[in-house]
Formats: sequence, structure tokens, C-alpha cells
Amino acid sequence: MKNLHYKTIALLFSILVFNACDTSVLNVSPQDQMSDDSVWEDEALSQLFLNDMYIGMRHGLYEIQLSSLTDDSQFIHGYGTNEVVEGIVTPSNLGSWTHWNFEQYNWSNVYSRIRQVNIMLENIDDAVISSEELRDQMKGEAHFLRAFFYHNLLRVYGGVPIIEQSYGLDDDLLVSRNTFAETVDFIVQETDLAAELLNLEARELGRATQGAAMALKSRILLHAASDLYNDSPANELVGYTSGSQQDRWQAAQTAAKDIMDLNKYSLYRQHADATENYTQLFLTNDDHEEIIMSRYFLSDKGDGENPAQHNGPNGYRGWAGNTPVQSIVDAYEMEDGSEFDWGNPEHAAAPYENRDPRFYASILYDGAPWVEPPSVRVPHDPVGIIQTFEHVTLPNGDEVPGIDTRNGSIEDWNGSYSGYYLRKFIDNSIENFQDEKQTVPWRFFRYAEILFNYAEASMELNQEGEARDVINQIRDRAGMPDITESGQALKDRYRNERRIELFAETHRFFDIRRWKTAPNHYHDAQGIKITADADDPTDRSTYSNYEYTPMTIQSRGWDDSQYFVPIPNDEMNRNDQLEQNPNYPN
Repeated sequence: MKNLHYKTIALLFSILVFNACDTSVLNVSPQDQMSDDSVWEDEALSQLFLNDMYIGMRHGLYEIQLSSLTDDSQFIHGYGTNEVVEGIVTPSNLGSWTHWNFEQYNWSNVYSRIRQVNIMLENIDDAVISSEELRDQMKGEAHFLRAFFYHNLLRVYGGVPIIEQSYGLDDDLLVSRNTFAETVDFIVQETDLAAELLNLEARELGRATQGAAMALKSRILLHAASDLYNDSPANELVGYTSGSQQDRWQAAQTAAKDIMDLNKYSLYRQHADATENYTQLFLTNDDHEEIIMSRYFLSDKGDGENPAQHNGPNGYRGWAGNTPVQSIVDAYEMEDGSEFDWGNPEHAAAPYENRDPRFYASILYDGAPWVEPPSVRVPHDPVGIIQTFEHVTLPNGDEVPGIDTRNGSIEDWNGSYSGYYLRKFIDNSIENFQDEKQTVPWRFFRYAEILFNYAEASMELNQEGEARDVINQIRDRAGMPDITESGQALKDRYRNERRIELFAETHRFFDIRRWKTAPNHYHDAQGIKITADADDPTDRSTYSNYEYTPMTIQSRGWDDSQYFVPIPNDEMNRNDQLEQNPNYPN
């Protein structure tokens, strides 16, 4: 199957000039530019226009991950993430929301992408396209992309202006925000239009399908039914002021069930070992049974990302980047399904033993086996085992720091503060973590999310048996025992299960807000201090007398304004019809 080429699209697309505002530009014919009309008279250029719009979806494997704006990890290099986790973002200081890694949530950038979609939809019916089937597919993809862009805006800002035309400079650009309800309805309308026009099979790998449109609908309806938007919102821009929350949960359940009833998707089960299976779920380039839509990379086009370099241990010359914190580590259950507890002497003596198999596929911890060490590491670690202990004490009293700490002898600055590193998404088969980009796909939608959506809606509709059944499907795949709880205990168990299974996949930031539990999670981040005795620091079998001491590594805080990101001051100044989000200066 052909693959949608993201890399080089922007380069090729840059030769095109789309300037509906100044028609004098269209009266010249330079060799490196083309008019609007030329694009729609050439199918290849129309396809190229559509392909460029896909770039606006971005992905989650950039240097800063959204998990580092939550209680799951810490981005050690800052880049404005501190303002977010401290709860001090303002319209004039948006912290990391202005960083290019988060362009898919940036107000002006997303509206630029929406304008592209609007241009295409205004022209596609009259464009020169070889078949009506292809025209319908292209229209369906455009509607999907417009829904996707608006769903990012809605989750970040609440209700936003719904723009369905490509404004020019002579048009009235002063528009007010639509209500939250109107924005949700528009996204659902767009996903329904896309689903009607698209096929279940992608015409090229990486393009939107009917299943992707249905998955996006499922996601947004789940969000719309959640407490943040239904529990006395401050105004109609950030939630519902009328109607039934139960009806919304029913709509969310139905949307998820519609995907389940397609019988096209299922949980990935291609490896007998649960840890290996969960690891490969994110590393295989195959378009396997769990994937509803992915962002693919092509190494031969210079395309790809490098999560190994961005997040790998500094003892391997990695940059540490998005390091898991103690909160997520402690959230992984014991392999028998019991809760991990530092107050349990057995757990505290060996905190990384007998844990949920997904823990070993997601987190690098002290003592974790890793890849063959490079020559510079061999004198300190000839085997390839992560060393995040603060120090081991030798018989002569010398204290030797772990090679993967900020006091390590290979790099003493690019190290984790928490004592952990991210394992998930890293292809450890690549030979050069520093220079070689990996082509691990980014999963926009996978079937496990749909099962969670169905479980949550079922729970809220008091259909606990339905909820437990699908949650246990996911747990069974992970090698974990079934859950049996009811009531609040079931809800708590579900939320933790969702956190673990979807760790670092961009969901946590939005989940703890829509559940209105964020104030409980933005407390100071903790890491672990580990010391031990050793006869030989290069021989792990000689280590003994471990001590594990939790420690604070980053100050964090919460303010209720942070349920929504503020509209930037520049946008407010350009458009006096906009109303700022609650608890921010207008």
C-alpha cells in the first residue's frame, strides 16, 4: 500500500501561492509560483494541497510531550513547561503553549489550517479530479481534518469561532466565539459527513478513514459528556447550560459501540509475552488490527523523530527529556492486581519487582536491562543496565554515582531528576541514538481508546457489567487479572487503568481536566533517591542494602483558571468580539 508522504510535502507546497486577498498577484506567472486556479485544474496539485493539511495534525513524538504538562512526567529542559505545571499560565505568558512542539493546539496556527480546509471545500466540487469516488474521498478527508482541528481547539479553549469560509483581507474578521455546545455539534457534524464519504480502508496508509472519523466522534462525545462541561460551567462558552448529561453519556456510549460493531478492529495480541506485546504495539510499522489511524514516517525521505535521543538516559548520551515521575510509577499495580504501596515492607524493599507488565514496557528504572552499551559506557556498565542510584558505597567508603544520573561521568547535566527514564516509543534496535531518526508511527486513534470510551460511558449510565467487561479485555491483553469493583471503586480503578494503558499518548492532560480532578494531581512532583552498597560498581550482583527515598523534584500548583488555556492577548487585541476564558483578565 502507498504511504501518505508527510516529509517534502511542505517543501513542494511552498511553490504554491494562495492569495485570495490580492488578485493582482494572480496576474503574473513567475516560474516558481502558481495561482489558485492552477491548483484546482491539476489533480496532483489538489492532492498536494490536501496532503499539506495533514501536516497540521502534527503528532505526539516531539521533544516536549504533553504528558510533561501533567502528573505523569517532567520535561527537564523547561521550555515553558514550568508555567503550565505551576498553574500560572496567563494570556500574556502562555508558557510552553507557544512552543512549536504544540502548534497543533496553538490558536492562530490551527485557524491557519482550518482556512486551508475551507479553501479546499470551496473548490473541490469544481476541481479537475479523475473520478467522483476520489473527489468524495478527498472531501471526506477534508471534513475529517476540519473536525480534528476543531476538536483540538475545543479541548484546549472551549467554544471557539466556527469558521466555514476562507476569509480574505476585505472580509469582516471580527467574529465572536460559538458556544461550547455549538462547537461540539459542529465537530460531530463534520465527523458524520466524513464517515459518509470515506471508506473503512484507507486509500493510502496514513489517511483518514471512516473508522478514524467515527473514532474522533467517539472521543469528542466522551469529552462533551464529562463533568467539567456539565457541572455548572461558568458560562456557555466552556460547557452546557441546559440539557441532560445522561443523554450525552448515552450518545458517547453509542458512538463507541458503533465502532465496536464494525468488527474491524481488535486489541493487538501478536506476542505471547505481555511486556513484549505492549512494547511492540507502538514500535511495529505494520498497520495492525488495533490501529484506527496513525502518523507514519519514511526514513528514506529523511522523515522521522528521535524519542531515543530526546528521552534516553544521559549515560547513553540521551537528553532525558520527558522523564516519568513517581506518581506514574506508583500508579502501576502489582502483577496480582493489588495496589503498589510504599507502606508495604515487601513492596518498599523491591519496588520494581512483580509489577504490571506494561510498567516494564514503559519505564526505565534503576536496574532495568537496556541496550548494549556504547564503548564510552562499558568501563562503568559492561552489560547495559540502567543506573539511576544516587551512589553506591564501596568497601573503602568511596561513593560512586550511577552513570545515568546528573552526576554520571559520561554526561553530568542531561540526566533525570526523578530517577526514571521513558521507555515507551523508543525503538532500541536502532544503532545510533544520537543521529538516527526512528520511524515508529504515532497512533492518533487505537481500539483500546474506544473500549475505554465505551466503558466510561457505560459506567456513567450504571451499566457496570458492560464497563467491567471491556476494561477486562484490555487488562487481559496486558496480562493483568480482572477487576470486580462497583461504584466509586470501579470508577477509580477505570481511571487508573486508562492512565496506565494510555500513558504518554496525550490523553492524561485532558482527562484530569474533564473529570475535574486536576486540583488533586498538580502537587509537587516526586522522584526517587536510591543508595546501596557494592563491592564492584560494574557488577550488579554485588549490590546490597538498597535504600529508596522519595524526594521532591519540581514545584507544582493549580489554579482553576487552568481548566482551559487562555486565548492569547494578541488574538484578543486583534478581535474585540472575543470573550476571554473564565478567571483570566478579558
